[in-house]
Amino acid sequence: MNILVTGGAGFIGSNFIRHMQSKYEYTIVNLDLLTYAGNLQNLLGIVEKERYHFVQGDICDRELVTNIFHQFDIQAVIHFAAESHVDKSIDNPEKFLNTNVIGTQVLLDTARQYWKVNQTDKYCTNYKENVKFLQISTDEVYGALGKDGYFTEESNLSPNSPYSASKASADMLVKAYYATYKLPVVTTRCSNNYGPYQYPEKLIPLMIHHAINDIPLPVYGDGKQIRDWLHVEDHCTAIESVFHNGRLGEVYNIGGNNEKENIEVVKLVLKYLNKSESLIEFVQDRLGHDRRYAIDNSKIRQELGWYPCCSFDKGIANTIQWFLENNKRTNIPYTNQLC
Repeated sequence: MNILVTGGAGFIGSNFIRHMQSKYEYTIVNLDLLTYAGNLQNLLGIVEKERYHFVQGDICDRELVTNIFHQFDIQAVIHFAAESHVDKSIDNPEKFLNTNVIGTQVLLDTARQYWKVNQTDKYCTNYKENVKFLQISTDEVYGALGKDGYFTEESNLSPNSPYSASKASADMLVKAYYATYKLPVVTTRCSNNYGPYQYPEKLIPLMIHHAINDIPLPVYGDGKQIRDWLHVEDHCTAIESVFHNGRLGEVYNIGGNNEKENIEVVKLVLKYLNKSESLIEFVQDRLGHDRRYAIDNSKIRQELGWYPCCSFDKGIANTIQWFLENNKRTNIPYTNQLC
């Protein structure tokens, strides 16, 4: 099978390519624009493999995407590519709409056209066998939770940032292409990921980076925002399960069952690194900052037999150790912008 992975030089995408290449004989074509968060060093050891091809480019470039489908006979799409930093979406919403919405539409439309059995029928809804479009999304499309309860696949979409609104819009396009054109699609929505190869702008890698370098650790508001943490390797195995066995047209929530307050995570990082909590610096809260996310992952557990294997204590320890060993490679200027 020939798979197009978009955003494969980023954090989750590169981990997923590594995971799949270690288990299967698939040919993977990685399309990535290599913006600031994309790094080909994330794929060292993969680039030499015959079953891997890298194309630098924009998912909004319809001609390029079409050429990739024809050149490599793409049979599946796993769509990671997205602008994902909430703060940056507040500063520049248009960029997020272009990449996350228009880029997704270009991929959907190209897949629909290329996978049609009857190329002369404009609205043909019969497709080649075993093709599939997998949309990788986020729990942020659901908005914020109260103190109790969990997001399920039936929860209403209620995004509260330009980033989450753009992802919700992309999810709705995927749903519409299934309902209208019968395009074989599946969507996953994950909780907050952490692990190796993550660009140091999100909470955990930024806190690790700052603590290692004795830079103040910026924490939004009172730091009591709650997130469900999912190790990236667990996320990769979940995507693998959905890709192979997920029901077409369905949504699967992927959660790690690790709810933690941000301040708890920050203090844990400092403890592992034997650093003083005096490095914590509370900063003005983000606009429209959601208070709590938590995912009910019972659907994927019951239907596909997937469950998270990595405990947070083990995962955070391994992640900190990875950043200690790769500190120079991930070095960035001081910032108080975090996710």
